[in-house]
Amino acid sequence: MSDVDPKLLEVLVCPQTRTNLRYDKAKQELISDKARLAYPVRDGVPIMLIDEARELGADE
Repeated sequence: MSDVDPKLLEVLVCPQTRTNLRYDKAKQELISDKARLAYPVRDGVPIMLIDEARELGADE
């Protein structure tokens, strides 16, 4: 499993809300709490496309 570079996390924002993201290492996703979306990270590369994101469940 590849981690996301912390410096990259400092500059990446949600493409929908333009807010900061948090990294969920276990699920390999970048989470936008405001948009309630999870963007996948594949082989260490964040996929920052709204169409590729999944909606967060009520318990996430």
